[in-house]
Amino acid sequence: MHIPAKTLTDLEFPVVLEQLAAHCITEAGANAAAQIVPIEEEDLILNALGKTKEYLDSFELDTVIPNHGFDPIDNEIRLLGIENTSLEVDGFRRILGICRSGTLHRKFFKKQKLIFPLWAEETAKIEDSKFIIDEIKKVIDRFGEIRDDASSELKEIRKDIQSVRAKLNQSFASALSRYKAQDYLDEIRESTVDSKRVLAVKAMYRKKVKGSVLGSSRTGSIVFIEPDAVMQHSRALNNLIFDEQEEIKRILKELTEFIRPFTPLIVQYVAYLTQMDVCSAKAKYAKELNAILPQINDEKRLSLKDAYHPLLYLSNKQKKEKTW
Repeated sequence: MHIPAKTLTDLEFPVVLEQLAAHCITEAGANAAAQIVPIEEEDLILNALGKTKEYLDSFELDTVIPNHGFDPIDNEIRLLGIENTSLEVDGFRRILGICRSGTLHRKFFKKQKLIFPLWAEETAKIEDSKFIIDEIKKVIDRFGEIRDDASSELKEIRKDIQSVRAKLNQSFASALSRYKAQDYLDEIRESTVDSKRVLAVKAMYRKKVKGSVLGSSRTGSIVFIEPDAVMQHSRALNNLIFDEQEEIKRILKELTEFIRPFTPLIVQYVAYLTQMDVCSAKAKYAKELNAILPQINDEKRLSLKDAYHPLLYLSNKQKKEKTW
């Protein structure tokens, strides 16, 4: 039987949904909770109530349902639907988290199917995503950074970067020591300009120090110079950093192309975790209301015993007043 929108408004159902959504821990869950409408099919009603009951029962058990929180990936899903696009590292990190959470839930409910039969049945519908997890982990480490061994080319480039940086630091230290001994440097000795280490040279000795002038102090008493010996290594380092970024782009593009065909599976994981978030919110809300599982009948019969409107009950509970 369809319930008119005005009836739901008169019953303050939208306000109840607002309170329910406040118990969600994800943006997707809160949005889904706010859009809930009464269910008409008996089997769907029993399934929804049963899942909520299972989650509510878990509060009293030692067996805690795994965390289901996740970061939204709406933009990543959109990009995966567009050819020749590439996801960023953060996007892969979020997808990895979603697949890990979904996989953890699959394993958990499979093991605890006697306690949570409805959720075990639900998670059994979801395909395994371990291959996605493994592929992303080959590229991104546990800190969310691109791994050195994400490709043999990247490994060599980063090895060369470390070598050049060591030479650059050695050359700068040598120049710093030499010009300090000649008393050409200001008391601060060195500084940084555009992410480059520079010597803080006394203005009167600027022509004594070979290098490129990158700036000066406000008073003009200090000139900031990058030594010639360092500049050669700086150029080499800049070229290597450019090569590193290009290789990272290629790796992320390749990983995107690998994952793109499995977009529907990732969407399925998001839908599942969203459903779990809404159910978790219902269980928390039910506990707050001291609610019980209703008995469903097909006789169009309604029997309410010691029942309260949830908004009135919670309002009185907050004021520590009894609801009559």
